[in-house]
Amino acid sequence: MAASSGVVVAVVAVVAVMMAVAVAAGEISDDGGDQPSPSPSPSASCARRPVVFAFGDSNTDTGGIAAGMGYYFPLPEGRAFFRRATGRLCDGRLVIDHLCESLNMSYLSPYLEPLGTDFTNGANFAISGAATAPRNAAFSLHIQVQQFIHFKQRSLELASRGEAVPVDADGFRNALYLIDIGQNDLSAAFSAGCLPYDDVVRQRFPAILSEIKDAIQSLYYNGAKNLWIHGTGPLGCLPQKLAVPRADDGDLDPSGCLKTLNAGAYEFNSQLSSICDQLSSQLRGATIVFTDILAIKYDLIANHSSYGFEEPLMACCGHGGPPYNYDFNVSCLGAGYRVCEDGSKFVSWDGVHYTDAANAVVAGKILSADYSRPKLPFSYFCSA
Repeated sequence: MAASSGVVVAVVAVVAVMMAVAVAAGEISDDGGDQPSPSPSPSASCARRPVVFAFGDSNTDTGGIAAGMGYYFPLPEGRAFFRRATGRLCDGRLVIDHLCESLNMSYLSPYLEPLGTDFTNGANFAISGAATAPRNAAFSLHIQVQQFIHFKQRSLELASRGEAVPVDADGFRNALYLIDIGQNDLSAAFSAGCLPYDDVVRQRFPAILSEIKDAIQSLYYNGAKNLWIHGTGPLGCLPQKLAVPRADDGDLDPSGCLKTLNAGAYEFNSQLSSICDQLSSQLRGATIVFTDILAIKYDLIANHSSYGFEEPLMACCGHGGPPYNYDFNVSCLGAGYRVCEDGSKFVSWDGVHYTDAANAVVAGKILSADYSRPKLPFSYFCSA
């Protein structure tokens, strides 16, 4: 998905094929104004209005790719909750949506959506297909951070003239800055096929991690003090990866996932976690929380039945049937695709992205703080 030169173009091309319109991760936003109001949550304990700024890829994109590229993802995308097209690559809510609900705040409007947006609770800069490299390619992590800096500077400029702005200086200062990116980078690195595992880790990981580190530092030096960093998920458990032809099943673990790809994701997260620890000691006054998304999602897959899921490794929306229902030529929304009747029984929506039901479980585990270091509640930034 995230390749070398022209990553986003390549990614967007994959995105296009994946969704029959252009897919690899995304959303079309009429979500800012007429979206359903989230239900009040007993875990919402904010003493002040919560403000969240999100950066990342399709796992977090609430409509940026739809607004920015004009893509339209019709039903069954969104069918499980919104009952309409929202631009999310999911049958309902993403993890970020569930997290926003926990704070009893509105869903984040995509930064690029010109109509019906509400930035009172922050903005979403995440874009489907986004990666860390090339850093100056459209919608890379670096560009998303630059967009945020522009958004902040423009807001403060207007406020200084006495004009009303959705987020003021205090809002920016006390906001939570969430980063969830790297899946496309790892997918591209391991899919290239020209480098053995050790070389991918040694040659590709440093540049990816450096960009995430740079993004954290840039946000900090632009006033961010609360940063929430998600590790990447178990790449080897995605139906998209499992559907790649293999000589034998020697690389499959007891849960049916690819051991090599998951080992790569684990090593990536280990190094990212170390970077977060390093920056926590270097950036004075900053709180940097690292959340182990791989552990959360792998537990969901390995113990799927205990969470009420029947199909941990088969896409609900796709083509080809068991065991993975993923076809590289006919993906979700592509001509001839099939969709399951009950997405709540599936962990994977389209072979790459999770269902609303699975995202709810992931969000619940994030909110437990059991997988985060330090173990802070997600609402810590707005509760003091």
